[in-house]
Amino acid sequence: MPKGVLHNKRVIVSIFLLILLFSGPFWTWNGHPMFLFNILERKFILFGVPFWPQDFFLFVLAMLTFFVFIILFTVVFGRVWCGWACPQTIFMEMVFRKIEYAIEGDYTRQKALNKGPWNADKIRKKTLKHSIFFLISFLIANTFLAYIIGVNELGKLVIDGPGSHLGDFFSLVFFTGVFYGVFAHFREQVCLVVCPYGRLQGVLLDRNSIVIAYDYNRGEPRGIIHKNQERTEGDCIDCHQCVHVCPTGIDIRNGTQLECVNCTACIDACDDVMDKVGFKKGLIRFDSENGIASGEKFKITTRIIGYSTILVLLMSVLVALLATRSNIETTILRTPGQLFQEMENNKISNLYNVQIINKTFEDLDLELKLKSPAGEIKYVGNEISTVRQDSLAEAVFFVILPKDEILKLKTEIVLSVISDGKEIDEVKTNFLGPY
Repeated sequence: MPKGVLHNKRVIVSIFLLILLFSGPFWTWNGHPMFLFNILERKFILFGVPFWPQDFFLFVLAMLTFFVFIILFTVVFGRVWCGWACPQTIFMEMVFRKIEYAIEGDYTRQKALNKGPWNADKIRKKTLKHSIFFLISFLIANTFLAYIIGVNELGKLVIDGPGSHLGDFFSLVFFTGVFYGVFAHFREQVCLVVCPYGRLQGVLLDRNSIVIAYDYNRGEPRGIIHKNQERTEGDCIDCHQCVHVCPTGIDIRNGTQLECVNCTACIDACDDVMDKVGFKKGLIRFDSENGIASGEKFKITTRIIGYSTILVLLMSVLVALLATRSNIETTILRTPGQLFQEMENNKISNLYNVQIINKTFEDLDLELKLKSPAGEIKYVGNEISTVRQDSLAEAVFFVILPKDEILKLKTEIVLSVISDGKEIDEVKTNFLGPY
């Protein structure tokens, strides 16, 4: 059963992250959720700011920035993310496995229980464990669904019943089954088989990366400790405690391996043994390969400088785009298949379709004006006056220009979107003429 100083710190970090995760769907800003990732309805809210499919390039840039950050973090600190912040590890090690220890005992007792006959005690423990696992999986599934459809929609499922919201109900059942299957049965195979991050270690890590490492200079050769006998072996007494506590079952003494998730259980176990036998702690510790081999201290390499530069550039561009992001998205296109029309008083008209998306949580009173060249706008049917919050409005209109303003086949025109007397967007398009 994992225990120790680092494990206690991981428990504190995990509790903090779990509180953030389960409380996240209930955070609101001006009556709207702080986080919403409704893929089906294409509604996305991040830190209270709504995003539309038209903002997809911002999402791509944000994901690219995040990946570069993970790469840089891995180059410097190895897989600390996996052991300290990954939801899979936190739920597995800090929730489900804690419950398993409380019901079935430590590793040796669990092994004996699994090999033992199906008597009343085994049935009781297995039933209790898997019932709790299922309930927690159901809770996680509700939280996950709340991030997708929102707390209010999830509440309707509870109040109205599954019959009125079959899609949401089946999604909840599906997510519950997936989480139960992962945490009750598939477990560390997610890290070993599904997650590609571990396989990237061979590319991202180098001899200067900080990882969980075994000090072979100090520990080898291994040998069992004997009382009242002068020791000629290294500090490793070959107790295998570091292997027993490893969730993925590796032997860290064989070097850095893709299965290692940096959970620090082996460090705590080894430090505990070193303390008991009177040896110095740190036989297994956070260090680099160069640090273990020659005692070199951490140094900033060209790779770190390169990744840091790229990360700073990406973050700068992302912040600039977010800061200059307009509250509306205006698209104006000439109606397909329509040519120009000659009108009375020596004028030419073109037909256009306009779509205005309101990305805010407030209704906007808008007006479309022709900025240049001199001319007029004439709507076909209803004109755009108000665009409701978090929605879009569409209209069809003519742009009418005097012939003397048309000097070529395609003339550029500029239209302004006005709100409260201020221009909030500007759109350029082409006007077809007879030349």
